[in-house]
Amino acid sequence: MLIRTAHAPSASELDIITCQLGRAPRGLEAIAAVDGEGTPLALRMAPMVNDAPFPTLYWLCSAQLKVEISHLEAAGVIKQLEQRLQEDADFLAAYHQSHRDYVAERWSWMSEAQKAEVGRRGYTRVLTERGVGGISNWDQVRCLHTQYAHHLGSYNAIGQWLDDTYQLDRCLP
Repeated sequence: MLIRTAHAPSASELDIITCQLGRAPRGLEAIAAVDGEGTPLALRMAPMVNDAPFPTLYWLCSAQLKVEISHLEAAGVIKQLEQRLQEDADFLAAYHQSHRDYVAERWSWMSEAQKAEVGRRGYTRVLTERGVGGISNWDQVRCLHTQYAHHLGSYNAIGQWLDDTYQLDRCLP
């Protein structure tokens, strides 16, 4: 079961996330989604990490989902998706909308101080024009992990397709 949230992680959740990632998270602002047992699935990240833009708003932290998605990528699902995007105008339009939503969400989550810092450092275009996972060509799919993390935190056409086609959502307790 998926539960979307937007809360600062507790100390015990930070421990879980550190185990999931194999390191302490950098730039973590909130937990974006948890499963039915409260285990973090996706994180919402800061727009700037170590004074550089971090264009990945949502980060997948679930070890199980990372493995499942890695298998799909290895099986050539990205190529299959890109072919479908070329052939299905409605799917492409939905995918483009996912990118627009991602950009808008990233900007809306930023504080005025963060927006000012982004502008001062000259990164406004990066964070207002790059889509899911920082991709600039919205007709391509770079990484299913970032697509699915966005889907967990909000909604994403590719993430929904992964659920519909491969039942990734059924991996969740």
